[in-house]
Amino acid sequence: MGLSTAYSPAGSGLVPAPLGAGAARRRSVQVRRPRLATVRCSVVDAAKQVQDGVATAVAAEAPASRNECFGVFCNIYDLKAEDKTKSWKKLVNIAVSGAAGMISNHLLFKLASGEVFGQDQPIALKLLGSERSFQALEGVAMELEDSLYPLLREVSIGIDPYEVFQDVDWALLIGAKPRGPGMERAALLDINGQIFADQGKALNAVASRNVKVLVVGNPCNTNALICLKNTPNIPAKNFHALTRLDENRAKCQIALKAGVFYDKVSNVTIWGNHSTTQVPDFLNAKIDGRPVKEIIQDTKWLEEEFTMTVQKRGGVLIQKWGRSSAASTAVSIVDAIKSLVTPTPEGEWFSTGVYTTGNPYGIAEDIVFSMPCRSKGDGDYELATDVSMDDFLWERIKKSEAELLAEKKCVAHLTGEGDAFCDLPEDTMLPGEN
Repeated sequence: MGLSTAYSPAGSGLVPAPLGAGAARRRSVQVRRPRLATVRCSVVDAAKQVQDGVATAVAAEAPASRNECFGVFCNIYDLKAEDKTKSWKKLVNIAVSGAAGMISNHLLFKLASGEVFGQDQPIALKLLGSERSFQALEGVAMELEDSLYPLLREVSIGIDPYEVFQDVDWALLIGAKPRGPGMERAALLDINGQIFADQGKALNAVASRNVKVLVVGNPCNTNALICLKNTPNIPAKNFHALTRLDENRAKCQIALKAGVFYDKVSNVTIWGNHSTTQVPDFLNAKIDGRPVKEIIQDTKWLEEEFTMTVQKRGGVLIQKWGRSSAASTAVSIVDAIKSLVTPTPEGEWFSTGVYTTGNPYGIAEDIVFSMPCRSKGDGDYELATDVSMDDFLWERIKKSEAELLAEKKCVAHLTGEGDAFCDLPEDTMLPGEN
């Protein structure tokens, strides 16, 4: 059994229309293809659809906009009332910024396939781009259209976050300006910070009050802080900075060194910033339930080579392949979301950058810092408390903390905390992200 959808104008919402096995498309409904950059779609008033137990479609032309349903996702279908089923879950609305980029090119199809939210969970994808990328967004939507994903009920594309973020349950903020040649990290913080301040304001205005926000665009920790500071109506706990790729890379290196498959490796924490000050934690990591240090007794490797290998992995990949790690980043986004919507196995945890206020570790408050978390599978999390700490680990955690506090001062003008003062003494951008 499949589903299609109707798009209704701003204020009336997106209405999923279930399609039974015997349902037929009304002949009056056609897919309108854009002559220029604007997508034209059929518009339906949901309140007028049901007459005598049969849903009928009224085809109309949507007003010109840059946030509309796309192609087959605009079709309206006849539906007999007896074909309805109560087994369908409520639609999950997912916004993706930078939707025409390489990371999204891998991610969107994983979302649409049911790999992330489950094989019984219908979704709507709301894709945010720019004037420059709008045609590319249409191309992305066409590929999604041609893939015939039964769980993908709605796709809309747009360039205005106030429209695209309407009622979203998840916001995956990938789009950001890349760091160009000669650009200082402070300049990147300011440029991208403005993007995430604006997107935070849009989320605050129109998104679900319990929206979960995952910031991927770098510098992701401080961008996440900026975003949450501009969303007073959304809990700060709902914001995450992506450090899962760092965790996955650390797990891989431990597995290689120990000669085991990586599913045997658990409780690997990335502490701190997504930068060269990040702290891959081998003290609390386990291999098949045993402490890593019992299996890998090469302390020099753990304290030096292990950390550097994790940090430099992205740069080495670019040297080998000539492109950045878009596919593995997309996989890590999937892993990060699944860790929040799936109960964490007993005794384990995962890494994600979250708001530090109230943390039990003694880390400075009011920054976004990667820490070990557990989830009951409800989209929320709690910080793991059964973690060990030694001087080696704590010293490095404090270094990453100091960097994030310095970054916070650089963006004070974007977080409502006064004038910015930027003093970043060293370049800590991860290799491969320049």
